[in-house]
Amino acid sequence: MSEQNDTMVHDFVKRLYVLSNPDDCKAVYDEWATTYNADVQHAGVDYVAPILTASAVIAAGGNISGSILDAGCGTGFVGVALAKSGANNIDGIDLSPSMLEFARKTGVYKDLTVVDMTKAINKQDQSYDVITCVGTFTQGHVGPEPALQELVRLMKKDGLLVCTVLNDVWVSGGYKAEIERLEAVGAVTVLKTEDMDYYRRGDDQQKARMVILKRV
Repeated sequence: MSEQNDTMVHDFVKRLYVLSNPDDCKAVYDEWATTYNADVQHAGVDYVAPILTASAVIAAGGNISGSILDAGCGTGFVGVALAKSGANNIDGIDLSPSMLEFARKTGVYKDLTVVDMTKAINKQDQSYDVITCVGTFTQGHVGPEPALQELVRLMKKDGLLVCTVLNDVWVSGGYKAEIERLEAVGAVTVLKTEDMDYYRRGDDQQKARMVILKRV
């Protein structure tokens, strides 16, 4: 089973990392949705990014009982981790309707909406105390512009954005530069940008950058 899952995950990830438009990305995730949870949680794999993100929200003083947006929520791993930490007012957005159907089954989301994060997000300014975004800022997915600025726009004053950016694209994908720009123009304070484990499988560890921004 493990070898079969490894092959399936590798095939989907390989396809996703070379995509160039949201429609193709949506199609792949809609196709993967049925087996996604099992594929990323099979024997020997510890997908730690969601629980580390929820823990980071609390450690940074995020208002876990306030309004939360799980951006790029997928099937709901981060939402479940947040709920276990005490959150009970979580919205989710994602490009894939099929992934959102599985997120809905978790029972932890107040609202779930199909959203293309490569465009402006149709939500009011300063709507959320906390925003999380895990697994979305990576190869072939959502770039730093306009997504990071849009998520900052949705944060309340003193609200937190806690997100992961895969190390492979942290600099080359423009995420580091956009975060530095947002801080330079006075939109945010950067509380943290440090390496974290994204998933663990024996001695194999996928690394990502944990980013924590505070809205000014």
